[in-house]
Amino acid sequence: MSCIQYGTGYKYQLRRPHVERTGIKPDRPVVTDWIALDKDGTLTISAGYAWDGASGPTYDSKSSMRGSLDHDALYQLMRMGLLDHKHRAEADALFHRICREDGMWPPRAWLWHLAVRVFADPASDPANAVPDQCAPCDCPCPSSLA
Repeated sequence: MSCIQYGTGYKYQLRRPHVERTGIKPDRPVVTDWIALDKDGTLTISAGYAWDGASGPTYDSKSSMRGSLDHDALYQLMRMGLLDHKHRAEADALFHRICREDGMWPPRAWLWHLAVRVFADPASDPANAVPDQCAPCDCPCPSSLA
């Protein structure tokens, strides 16, 4: 029998690579299969990356997609322990800036920024990483992909 290991909780999948100047400059380059953050602050997200859009009691819109993509990728790096948590405020500010650049109504962008500042800290905590799932039911699910 063949088993699969997969993640849950995603709504969107990037079709083309995305590059963003973040201003977030880690001490060393950070590279995963899907995300890279250079020391100069350039964030590169590979085609195929999946994210869940805006979180909480809200709705996704064209003006929130790019901001939520970059924000989710940066928070994922923090959850993985690859990007220092000290960059969280910068990631939240980037989310706000991009939402405004993409046409979000200023009061909505301000409220979303306030919401991520107040409520989103657990989403950047490595203790809250979403565990992988495995199928079929009797498959053992390894703790990590080796």
